Amino acid sequence: MTRGSLTACALVALLFMAVPAVRAHHSTTAEFDVTKRFVLTGTMTKVDWANPHVFVFVDAKGSSGNVESWKLETNPPAFFRRVGVTRAELGRGIGQTVTVEANRAKDGSAYGYMLKITYADGQSLELVSAAAAAAGKPEGGK
Repeated sequence: MTRGSLTACALVALLFMAVPAVRAHHSTTAEFDVTKRFVLTGTMTKVDWANPHVFVFVDAKGSSGNVESWKLETNPPAFFRRVGVTRAELGRGIGQTVTVEANRAKDGSAYGYMLKITYADGQSLELVSAAAAAAGKPEGGK
């Protein structure tokens, strides 16, 4: 192979590696219905603290009485660091009942964008400012 062929192959390989990362990062308004908030109460089971967004998982009773496992996306880890919230502080509700306010995914799945979480002891964490909520935009989001 020539130097030009190797360069072309390397560029194509980089392009294929970049596609999942670009596809994974999305606009909040594209995926979630920001005009409608819902409230979910259930047991926090897990927190995934990773880029590009933190995810909180909650098991809650559905309308038919069965347990639904919810995946709730929220701001990036950098947002939490800026406001002084650690992974341990966010995850302190694991195994406990929490109440979450969120915007539901447009596809109707058990997936939402978390705007506020209230822990069993009554303390809460607001994840958007009033202005950002009115504009349909998360505080640390796009």
